Amino acid sequence: MEKESRRLVNCATLPICLVLISLVYATFFHSNDTILESWGNLSSEKINIDAVDPQEFLLRRLVRGDDRVQLDSNGFSCRADVHAQVCVANKPVRIYNKGLTVYVQSDSDQPQVKRIVKPYARLEDETAMKRVSPVQILHGKNTIDPPACNFAHNVTAVVFSSKGFTGNVFHEFNEIIIPLFITTRHFRSRVRFVITDFELWWVQKYNRCLSHLSAYEVINPGTDDGSVHCFPGAVIGLTYHDNLALNSTDIPGGYSMFDFKQFLKESYNLKINHVSEIQKPMLMLISRRKTRRFLNEDKMVEMIMELGFQITRVEPEWMYNLDEFAEVVNSCSVMLGAHGAGLTNEIFLPTGAVMVQVVPLQNEWVATTYYGGPAKEMGVRYLEYKIEPEESSLFDTYGKDHPVFTDPKSIISKGYNAFRSVYLDQDLKINLERFKKTLIEAKQIVESSTPIN
Repeated sequence: MEKESRRLVNCATLPICLVLISLVYATFFHSNDTILESWGNLSSEKINIDAVDPQEFLLRRLVRGDDRVQLDSNGFSCRADVHAQVCVANKPVRIYNKGLTVYVQSDSDQPQVKRIVKPYARLEDETAMKRVSPVQILHGKNTIDPPACNFAHNVTAVVFSSKGFTGNVFHEFNEIIIPLFITTRHFRSRVRFVITDFELWWVQKYNRCLSHLSAYEVINPGTDDGSVHCFPGAVIGLTYHDNLALNSTDIPGGYSMFDFKQFLKESYNLKINHVSEIQKPMLMLISRRKTRRFLNEDKMVEMIMELGFQITRVEPEWMYNLDEFAEVVNSCSVMLGAHGAGLTNEIFLPTGAVMVQVVPLQNEWVATTYYGGPAKEMGVRYLEYKIEPEESSLFDTYGKDHPVFTDPKSIISKGYNAFRSVYLDQDLKINLERFKKTLIEAKQIVESSTPIN
C-alpha cells in the first residue's frame, strides 16, 4: 500500500494526489510557478518519487519514444530532423574547449562512438550551417582517459551556437531565442549556457533573455585555452518547432506562444498587456533604407496622422538596443512595415494590437509563413496589403510585359539568388487611396478591442 502511494498516477484519492505532487514540486523547483507549468502532463508516466533525480527527470522530459528508451538505458541519445540536431546526456560530461569536444561518461563496454553536431537550428540551410562550428561528442568506452576537470559545475550544460544567421533579428529569435526557451524553460534557470562561435555583441543584445533562462554566466568555449568544464549532464543543440512558433504539446511544461510572450514581458519589464491600455492609437512605421523602401514614405506619414494616429518612425539601427526598443514596440497599437526582418518585433506588441505587412510582388508565401501565420498565436491581429504591379519599382525597371510580371515562375525557378535580386530588392510606391482602407480597418480593430478575461 505504501509503495503504491508513491506513484503519482496511482493515488488513491484526489487530495492525497495533490499533496504528493505539491511536495515533489516544492522539493525540485522552489519556484512560484504553477504545478502544471512545471510538470506538464504527468498522467502518461508512472514515476517513483524516491528514485527520481531532478536533473535526470528534466533531461528525460526532452526526449520521447525510442530516444527516451536509449537515454534511460545508456544515459545518452541523439535525434535529428530537417531543422536541428539535439543530443541529451544524463551522465557526467566533460567539455574540452580545445577542439570543442564533449566527453560523455559511459558505464557500458560498448565501443566509443563519435558524433558531430552543429548546434544551430537551421540544418536545412547550407549557407547558415557553414558559419556554425561542429561540436564533437565522444560516448562509449574510452580508449584513453578524457582530460581532467579544471572547472566543475553542478547544473546541466546547454551547448548552442551564436553564429548562423545572427545579425538578422528574425533568425536570432527563430533559430536561437525561441528554441532556447523551448529547450530550457522547464529547468527553472538551473542550466549553464556554453555558447560556441561566441559573439559578444549577440550575448549583450540578448542578455535579458539569457539571464532569465539561466542563473549563471555564459561560458565561451572558443578561448582555445585547453580548459575542461565538467557538468552532471548536457544538452547539445536546441529544439526547433517552426517559424516563430512553439508547439505546446511537444514542450516540457506545455508552454505556448502566450507563455513565451509572458517571458519576454518579464525579461524586458514590459508594462502594457492589452492594446486597450493605450489611450490614443500609436502606429510604428518601420522605415527601410536599402531594399523594399517606401518611396513615398513622407506622404504615407501625412495620411497616417490625418487618420488620427500618433506615429513613431523607426530605422534598423533603433533595433540594436533591444532593451529599449522592446519597450517602444510594446507601447504601440499598430506596427506597419514592408516584408522584412523588422516585423519580427511584432512579438513585443501588446495583445490585441495589429500588425500590417505590406507584401511586395511574389512575396506572398514568405510574408504569410514568417510573419502573418505566427501573429495569431501571439495574440496580434494580422492585416496585409498586397501591392499592385504599378506600386513596385519593378514596373518602371522592366515594364509590364516582362517575364518578371508575365511569367514570374521563370525567374523563381532559377533559384533563391535570382528571386532575391528581383523580388526582394524591389522598392514600393504605395497607392495611398487604396492603402487608406487597410489603415482605417487597423484603427477600427484597436479601438474596438477589449481584453478577454
